[in-house]
Amino acid sequence: MPDLLIAIDGPAGAGKGTLARRLADHFHLNLLDTGLSYRAVAHRMLTYGLPLDNASAAETAARQLDLGAMDREVLSAHAIGEAASQVAVIPAVRRVLVDKQREFARTPPGAVLDGRDIGTVVCPYADVKLYLTASAEVRARRRLAEIEARGGTADFERILADIERRDARDMGRADSPLLPAPDAHLLDTSEMDIETAFQAAVTLVETSMAARSED
Repeated sequence: MPDLLIAIDGPAGAGKGTLARRLADHFHLNLLDTGLSYRAVAHRMLTYGLPLDNASAAETAARQLDLGAMDREVLSAHAIGEAASQVAVIPAVRRVLVDKQREFARTPPGAVLDGRDIGTVVCPYADVKLYLTASAEVRARRRLAEIEARGGTADFERILADIERRDARDMGRADSPLLPAPDAHLLDTSEMDIETAFQAAVTLVETSMAARSED
């Protein structure tokens, strides 16, 4: 199979990360959760006690980031996700990280990238673009289930409010707002389990590749 680039976008909790991992394994591609890069910048800012709106410090943190050295377990904390959503609105941070993400995407044999602006900004030339979504209530229930599965406790209404606030920030920012690319395939996972979403995505990718091979 020739180099293949799959872009997956959508709001938090829609299932992008799990689907991206499944597709990368299935098609033997490199994998990058671009959201982790913003979390890594936010984590550095929090570690050094820097204000999250300090654009200069955030840009420096972004330039120093190694995409291959991000610790998913550390960066998955809810507080870091909230901070990352604030850092992500800084244009200089986005420019630096987008350059790094594009370099990753060009690495053979191809890649699956998931995030908020992959199909629209980072890799508008991607072979296949998927936009995953789900209702805010469904995404909040999924987040609560994840927390409880790890033995933690959380309040559903607070999680829902956090998700709605992040959605508003991501969709309303001036630089690279969250929205589907015009040629993206939309997958609403509100009523789908991961296996159903995965099979639907594989079909879309294989159909796209078959059409490309006929050109």
